[in-house]
Amino acid sequence: MSEDRPWYRDPRLVVARRDVASLSREKTIVLALLIQLFVAAFSSFLVVGLTSLYDPGSVSTGEVEMAVTGEAHDALLDAAREQEGSNVVHYENPNEAKLAFQEGRVDALLQAEYVDSAASDGRRVAVTARVPEGSIRSTLIVVEVRRVLNTLERQVRTERADSLDAPPVPLPSEVAASPYFGFTYTVLIPLLLFLPPFISGSVAVDTVTEEMERGTLELLRVAPVSLVDIVDGKALGMVLIAPLQALLWVALLTANGIPVSNVSLLLLFVTAIAVVVVTLGVTLGVSMQRRRPAQLLYSVLTLVVFGAAVVLPEHPTTTVAKLAVDSPTLLTYGHVFGSVALAVAAYAVARRYVAGVNADAL
Repeated sequence: MSEDRPWYRDPRLVVARRDVASLSREKTIVLALLIQLFVAAFSSFLVVGLTSLYDPGSVSTGEVEMAVTGEAHDALLDAAREQEGSNVVHYENPNEAKLAFQEGRVDALLQAEYVDSAASDGRRVAVTARVPEGSIRSTLIVVEVRRVLNTLERQVRTERADSLDAPPVPLPSEVAASPYFGFTYTVLIPLLLFLPPFISGSVAVDTVTEEMERGTLELLRVAPVSLVDIVDGKALGMVLIAPLQALLWVALLTANGIPVSNVSLLLLFVTAIAVVVVTLGVTLGVSMQRRRPAQLLYSVLTLVVFGAAVVLPEHPTTTVAKLAVDSPTLLTYGHVFGSVALAVAAYAVARRYVAGVNADAL
């Protein structure tokens, strides 16, 4: 850089500002950002509806009318009485129970029978459940029926514990945990924090390949700006917008009553992830020079890499969740700073590769 040139006129910063400013013309990117903004801004309202999809059992089903019939109806009635949302009616005649279900007078039909066990000389309880299909109400009914059947299973196991050759493994004590808390910190926050880096990487692929396809890369190099400076500028702009988005999402979550701890470490982690995926994006753009194949390969590789993260001692989403709830371990810190080291090494290798590319041949 020339000594009399101010720092803000550095070619890399100029390229970065140019690319960031051009994002407003990318309708797909703007739409993705608006969707994330909506989710973060109204997270306190959306989390209730989203949790019902994530864990239908967390939603109150209301009163569910069940028709119970069959030889083993007594055991099923005892199990259903333990559930506050279940109102069971016993039918001696199975045909009457079926008619009540077909006419909508009951929400579910449960037929319980004793059948011979294939594994022993005893008998087991077999329950056939029928619920209506094709509505949200059906999902809630299935949840309530499942609760009744789980209770029945627990009761039968307890009654028959004396017949076991060995005592069963004791169940862990139940912990009263809110499903909204689990969904917010294990799904919603990781989703909002990981989307910006992956979007940045996708945009990086576009910005590099479009310069080549439109022939504007040569105009940039006339400045004069080297290919490495151009890639540095494009990568810088895309990397910086990821933690800025993440910071905005965290601020909106906090404003909605969802506290997020260790914000600085979370932003550092997001930045490191952004550097890795943006590095992948610009490298694919320079090497493939065509938008479609580069974008396709970028999408496949990011999915493969993120999916392969399950082999790590701690998944990245777990790292984000632990930091957000302020319960990090040494392994969590190791993942954060390990990702920083990986980002630095990856970009150093990519920069070396770009430096060896013949810009005139692009």
